[in-house]
Amino acid sequence: MNDMTIPKADFTHMKDGTAEDWQTIARSFGKFAKGLPDRILDHLKLLEGDFGGFPVDRLTHCLQTATLAHRDGKDDEYVVCALLHDIGDTLGSYNHADVAAVMLEPFVSEANHWMVKHHAIFQGYYFFHYLGMDRNLRDNYKDHPHFMRTIEFVSKYDSPAFDPGAETLPLSYFEPMVRKLFAEPIRSLYKDANAK
Repeated sequence: MNDMTIPKADFTHMKDGTAEDWQTIARSFGKFAKGLPDRILDHLKLLEGDFGGFPVDRLTHCLQTATLAHRDGKDDEYVVCALLHDIGDTLGSYNHADVAAVMLEPFVSEANHWMVKHHAIFQGYYFFHYLGMDRNLRDNYKDHPHFMRTIEFVSKYDSPAFDPGAETLPLSYFEPMVRKLFAEPIRSLYKDANAK
């Protein structure tokens, strides 16, 4: 949007910003932040039709992962993490788990954040050895408190979610969960500023 009527700060260098400038920016930030769920859902849809050699496209894989977690009774936060665990595939082809984890971090528990951040290493148990890599790389984390949680995520929900015939709830089913989770951060550098 390039509307000249929208209030803007007057400075050209941050050192020259005034309290009024930063209040203007904070108000704009608050409005922009409210659109985060829409931007996340739109970005997730970019995975549709991208198979990457897998039996299902990347969006279907995410939906199946979330469906499996939901059907197994996991809470909404966990299910949204399952839904978004591979959202980083488009922009972080070499570190997709990190991209998803950074996006989720202000909104989820430390346990769920760690699980998403490390899931790529843990799923490597099933295929790293075929690529000349160490399939047991996950064992470097065996003493971490979220080790077994991440094993469970990968083995029960992520790894089996490549079945073209499996139940796959539509994105619209998960949309309310996404909107609720991303409505307000539980930890963020800007959490207090956003509340004003």
